[in-house]
Amino acid sequence: MHVQPGQVPLFRRGYRLQWEATQNGYVILYPEGMAKLNESASAILTLVDGNKSVAEMVTELQARFPQAEGLEEDVLEFLALAYAQKWVVFRD
Repeated sequence: MHVQPGQVPLFRRGYRLQWEATQNGYVILYPEGMAKLNESASAILTLVDGNKSVAEMVTELQARFPQAEGLEEDVLEFLALAYAQKWVVFRD
């Protein structure tokens, strides 16, 4: 899937983001198990609320990480991967 900046991601039914103290980080919980996320994935997925567009998420991330270059492309690529993993879907 080619993700567009205007699209709005949300977690797929049965999937959720959660902080796990035992993992010392965020994880995606889903019916078949769990995936531990790295810091970059966590920063992106904590902004997924079903209301913010990808462009709005990128704006927030750029404010939080002003030194980061190529942020929009990285976010678009990651969300395409999250879609392929079935973690997120996009509102119509």
